[in-house]
Amino acid sequence: MKMVGGLARVTFGFALWQQDENVLQRLWRWTAPLRDYVNFDWKLGNFVFSPSSLLIGALVMLLAVVVSRYLRAFIEGRMARHKFIDPGVQFTVLRLVHYVVITIGVVTALKIGVQADFTSLAVIFTALSVGIGFGLQFIAGDIAAGFIILFERPVRVGDFVTIPGPDGKLTEGRVQSINLRTTVVMTNDHIAAIVPNSKFANQNFLNWSYRERRSRISVPVGVSYAADADHVTRTLLRAAEGVQFLLDEPKPSVQFTEFGDSSLNFRLLVWTDRPRRHQVIRSAINYRIRRLFLEEGIEIPSPQRDINLRGGTLRFEPKSGLLAAGDDAEAEADGEVATREH
Repeated sequence: MKMVGGLARVTFGFALWQQDENVLQRLWRWTAPLRDYVNFDWKLGNFVFSPSSLLIGALVMLLAVVVSRYLRAFIEGRMARHKFIDPGVQFTVLRLVHYVVITIGVVTALKIGVQADFTSLAVIFTALSVGIGFGLQFIAGDIAAGFIILFERPVRVGDFVTIPGPDGKLTEGRVQSINLRTTVVMTNDHIAAIVPNSKFANQNFLNWSYRERRSRISVPVGVSYAADADHVTRTLLRAAEGVQFLLDEPKPSVQFTEFGDSSLNFRLLVWTDRPRRHQVIRSAINYRIRRLFLEEGIEIPSPQRDINLRGGTLRFEPKSGLLAAGDDAEAEADGEVATREH
């Protein structure tokens, strides 16, 4: 058996070495048809490609994605050591690194895969810009606004914003991410609002934490003209004591804003570093104001109007419980009817 095995190995080796060829040379010659097919160039317009070039281009694109992911993780780890770096700056740097690496990968993949001539592509993109201007203008505007947000930074990741919605209602929430075309805002109800970037670039909106985290909250209230202003001021300051999420400095203050039609109008001013909780803070203060006003006998008046009649009379309609205007004759007739009924 050993002799048979040795003879087989000698025969196989002799076959591989015959005609002065080694193993690699023989394999290279055997795979020639496959290599010719894989490297056969196809032409589509100005693009020349082959199966092998397309495969290499796809691998380059995949490599760019992997490099972007690990490079962002490395940079994020380095920046995390420096606590003074703003989270918004970190997000902007990481997003720009991702865009640059992916752009280089796409350009390289197109150059290798289809031998793209970027001079010709520039002409094509110029021609397509007309179509983009008409059909995709909103998408193009959102993408451009995304870069404006990243560089100008009117809104950053982690900011608490108030933006107008499509139905006119206001949407409040914390900015969770700024993407190429849209920004994700997480509301207090834990609902993700997907907002086009152009909303932040072209429309007015409130950024509660643009410069610093502290925000002032105003709580308006009206009291009766019979109330003492100093007493109202002291009571409102008591209402701000011990409310959760309020700052001790600056201290709460009260302003006497105006003499209203039916009330003296004040507003209580408090400060917080949790602007996301402003509705909770207002609610807690309003509960305290209501309780303290009842304890102190301070009246919150209802709107009052003085009506002056120039001629005619007013009559009371028992069925509806309302007052109705009418002349003297109608009033006398109604009085006679009412007398007969009784």
